Amino acid sequence: MPKPTKGPRLGGGPAHERLLLANLAAALFTHKSIKTTETKAKRLRPIAERLITFAKRGDLHARRRVLGVIGDKGVVHELFTEIAPLVAEREGGYTRITKLGFRKGDNAPMAQIELVLEPVQKKVSKSKASAAATSAAADQQAEEAKVDEAPVEEAVVDPTEAAEADAAAADVATTEAPEAGDEAVEAEPAKDETK
Repeated sequence: MPKPTKGPRLGGGPAHERLLLANLAAALFTHKSIKTTETKAKRLRPIAERLITFAKRGDLHARRRVLGVIGDKGVVHELFTEIAPLVAEREGGYTRITKLGFRKGDNAPMAQIELVLEPVQKKVSKSKASAAATSAAADQQAEEAKVDEAPVEEAVVDPTEAAEADAAAADVATTEAPEAGDEAVEAEPAKDETK
């Protein structure tokens, strides 16, 4: 609930302010968007959102409460039948205020207040995101376990072929290995004795 303001109301007494805001709310529900001063838009927002909350309830008592604020039955019918189903999934924040600059005549700050009728895009909560991450990690570990458990096929090798392959590898190693003396000779740099 908004904090009550002290001092002069919007252009008159409290009864005038109540009727002014009721007319602004009726215009907002009829046109879905209105252009007014920032102060009036900010004062209209909690009233309009409360009326939309009543409309979402949809029972007879809620309809009579809204009719107590807005006297036009056609606007109340439109609110209950057209606007309330569009915002049924939304848990608040039914209006949006956009600043428009300053009015030409008296330089008053202007704003556009409109109904937010787009469908709600639900955000993934942190608990659901962490649960998804842990389940993905568990799936990955399960796949690695399956790979480790897979049977490895061993090749059948004839013992005579294995012995021949070992002998060939030993011959290649002895022919390619340099002798110890050759390395020592190559490692010493040539000294220049002309100094």
